[in-house]
Amino acid sequence: MTAIERDLLIVGAGPVGLFAAYYAGFRGLTVAIVDSLPEPGGQVTALYPEKPIHDIAGFPSVRGRTLVKNLVEQAARFQPTYVLAECATELTRLPDGTLRVSTDAGTTFHTRAAVITAGIGTFTPRPLEAGQHLLGRGVSYFVPDPEQHRDQHVVVVGGGDSACDWALALESIARSVTLVHRRAAFRAHAHTVGQLADSTVDVITDAQVTKVHGNNRVERVTITGSDGTQTERNADAVVAALGFKANLGPLRTWGLELTDNRYIRVQDTMRTSVPGLFAAGDITDYGGKVRLLAVGFGEAATAVNHAAVHINPDETLFPGHSTDTPAGTA
Repeated sequence: MTAIERDLLIVGAGPVGLFAAYYAGFRGLTVAIVDSLPEPGGQVTALYPEKPIHDIAGFPSVRGRTLVKNLVEQAARFQPTYVLAECATELTRLPDGTLRVSTDAGTTFHTRAAVITAGIGTFTPRPLEAGQHLLGRGVSYFVPDPEQHRDQHVVVVGGGDSACDWALALESIARSVTLVHRRAAFRAHAHTVGQLADSTVDVITDAQVTKVHGNNRVERVTITGSDGTQTERNADAVVAALGFKANLGPLRTWGLELTDNRYIRVQDTMRTSVPGLFAAGDITDYGGKVRLLAVGFGEAATAVNHAAVHINPDETLFPGHSTDTPAGTA
């Protein structure tokens, strides 16, 4: 068992959590970050590391992997402690007002405040039942590196943003890309659907992949239309982008006020119903909430500033601007 004592604990190492780590260091706080995933970056790293992101201030376009790399580098100057591949499970508020958070691997954090930046919580992919027997042997739920599919025949299954984005990203790399969606209408953004229409991706709607053939690797798929018509396509890889099941997991036992048993209710200070516990990013809920990375970054700064005052009431809420400090010191 490992015990770690820091001023502030951040639960979730996604982009919002990484920015919170930087900002906490800027406020002079020592920081630890815990995340159930094995790498920093949260959903961005796990789901779309190569996807261009266009709504981050100051970046006309930045790939997910680059954004995460920059955020890690930004926080690194304050030497946060990372505890990855461990899930925060138990919260205890001690008599002196400090918090003790334990993980499923036995690590214990003692902290004076915490900020939850856990995105949508833990997430597991919805399975493609027809391809479960070849999972990891051509069937996958993510595209961490599009180059792995160079010169392959790829079938993407799904109709949301991830399915459409991956189909477009693979268009210039794969030998062929087929997108299969069970409905006629897509859930993806209209702009993305328009790009699909102008691409060379073979889009098949009102149909499902009902069988994935192959002994040790994917060889071909059977596609069944809503009218029962069946066709077969050669395939070297199948990307099942059918969405994810989100789960707050152990956070539900922390005494937090929740919305729809899915989001954490916060005040305008990003304070939760538990003293000393704050939250920021997609996991939060309040009137007028907009779930964007750009909004989450602002919430992270708000949460950390209020956490700093909670930790030391003599601190001022507004710390000044980073440009007010000598170069290299903040």
